[in-house]
Amino acid sequence: MGGVQTPSAQQTQPPLRRTPVQQRSAERLARILDACAEVLDETGYEGLSTRAVASRAGVPIGSVYRFFGNKRAMADALAHRNLDHYTEQVTERIAAADPLDWRHAIDVVLDVYIAMKRETPGFALVDFGVQAPGAGAPDQANHRVAERLCALLAERLGRTADARLRRTFLVGVEAADAVLQMAFRADPAGDAALIAETKELVRAYLARVLD
Repeated sequence: MGGVQTPSAQQTQPPLRRTPVQQRSAERLARILDACAEVLDETGYEGLSTRAVASRAGVPIGSVYRFFGNKRAMADALAHRNLDHYTEQVTERIAAADPLDWRHAIDVVLDVYIAMKRETPGFALVDFGVQAPGAGAPDQANHRVAERLCALLAERLGRTADARLRRTFLVGVEAADAVLQMAFRADPAGDAALIAETKELVRAYLARVLD
């Protein structure tokens, strides 16, 4: 469909060996992912290990392996959790705007991402996908983000998420990702001028189909 492939359920679900069904198990999983994010900030992806995360989370190593087979699976799960939190925040903020102007919605989309980049533990290395050598197809994370945002904004704007709109959102996400990476390389807090350019770029591109 227009070169855009919808991610399969397997690609969009966290890679857990076991899904927690009890509150206690869910809380332990959350603690493990919190510890994963902290270790990532301190050591980078190369220094991440299941043993280090178990120690930081205060759980037996077996508890980590109950959910994850290796550190890659653990980082993937953190990326999926980041995407869920991101989507929730974007949804809440655009729900408050009635009627919704799509340009305001795009500002929200970018502002929430930038805030998470600055404030969320582990997000600099693992935002919505593992950014490490040999970590797999780098475009899958942007596909997931584009699909989520297209579905969310199409519903709020009364549009159909057809092939053209989905393709446009994917290109917009890819372009924004590239420029924002440059902005955060230039300044750990995000270069303000490059962030402003990102917003102008995305607005101008999306105007072709959203105006």
